[in-house]
Amino acid sequence: MKAAAFEYARPADARGACALLAAGDGMAKPIAGGQSLGPMLNLRLAQPGQLVDLAGVAGLAGARDLGSAVFIGAGVTHAAIEDGRVPDPTHGLLPRVASRIAYRAVRNRGTVGGSLAHADPAADWVNLMRLLDATFIIEGPAGSREVASGDFMQAAFTTALGESDVLTGVRIAKFSPTARFGYFKFCRKVGEFAEAIGAVAIDPARGVRRALVGATAGAPHLVAHTDAVLAGDTAAIEAEVRAAGCDEPYEFQLHVVALGRAIAEAMA
Repeated sequence: MKAAAFEYARPADARGACALLAAGDGMAKPIAGGQSLGPMLNLRLAQPGQLVDLAGVAGLAGARDLGSAVFIGAGVTHAAIEDGRVPDPTHGLLPRVASRIAYRAVRNRGTVGGSLAHADPAADWVNLMRLLDATFIIEGPAGSREVASGDFMQAAFTTALGESDVLTGVRIAKFSPTARFGYFKFCRKVGEFAEAIGAVAIDPARGVRRALVGATAGAPHLVAHTDAVLAGDTAAIEAEVRAAGCDEPYEFQLHVVALGRAIAEAMA
């Protein structure tokens, strides 16, 4: 099957992209790398009247060091992060996660912003950005605004982006050289979306202690009782997995093990 007919536009800047999306009256849809939207178009699960191609939008494919943080443009590809072609505020965690997304062909085209805007709960970036407490920068008809990590993804495939908004990038605070991380995901085979994700970030120099249960039915679950979980308290780990909505026995066990392995890596 092939995609239904649609109009095509390639704006030069984010404001122009927002104007095209607003004029589309709900029938215009942005496209970045196309690794999620492309298959949906071919299956006719998505049938927009117009595609607004963000590939030519100035600044989206760049990244810059802000001193205490790094801005990563929404158009930066997974491969660019994997290959170290953009500044890394995490001392290795971002490239490691990027290298395990799908396959290299997908990583060459897929973008950070496209994945975040698509908001598949099993995608790596929606989970990692929540763990890193990234700030989302959004351009809309009223101008630019910032959205906190906990407010961006609201549910599965649902974000704070309006129909006329464009995600321009994320700002990630730099971690200290002594920061420790753990990230573990279960996939049925290499290249598939995760069935369970566990993630941990510990940076005493910045007062950061976070753990996360990901690849659930909704938005990532940031652990509430961090100290008990990081101490390896089995009851606390299991309680957090249940709080994330993972009650089915097989799913529950996968998430318990994923979080446990992320904790073990961070504490090693």
